[in-house]
Amino acid sequence: METTIRDAGPDDWAAIWPFFRQITAAGDTFTYPVDLGRDEARGWWLLPAPDRTVVAVEEASGRIVGTAKMNRNQAGPGSHIASASYMVDPAHGGRGVGRTLVEDSIAWARAAGYRGMQFNAVAATNTHAVRLYERLGFRVVGTVPGAFHHPVEGYADLHVMFLAL
Repeated sequence: METTIRDAGPDDWAAIWPFFRQITAAGDTFTYPVDLGRDEARGWWLLPAPDRTVVAVEEASGRIVGTAKMNRNQAGPGSHIASASYMVDPAHGGRGVGRTLVEDSIAWARAAGYRGMQFNAVAATNTHAVRLYERLGFRVVGTVPGAFHHPVEGYADLHVMFLAL
């Protein structure tokens, strides 16, 4: 699937929200509350500069099929490490959208002068994401046993993943 990545605008939330809600309500990948409301979720996802939120737009249809948010991982002495989160509309999974979003966020972090990128909470049960991140050079640098309560698998591990930039 050919996609274009562009900065998200306020009007994009209407297209992001349906799959954002579906993904978070499932409770099997994100540590977000499963009952997170539309307005609160918007504030969590659509970040102001210097952070960045993008959308992946399917070129053929113009439909938003994914989104990512990018930001510093910590403030102060930890502000040289970036972080990011990704969501792909489940109806468009397995077509390279996630990979395109991750690659775009890595390029953003490098251009912004970050020294590394860290993901603080990757559910070990989210094997597709773990495998993608590892293929793009991330490595698991720590695992918190039982820190993610998966709705089917029960208490599962959370990985901390890192990529030096």
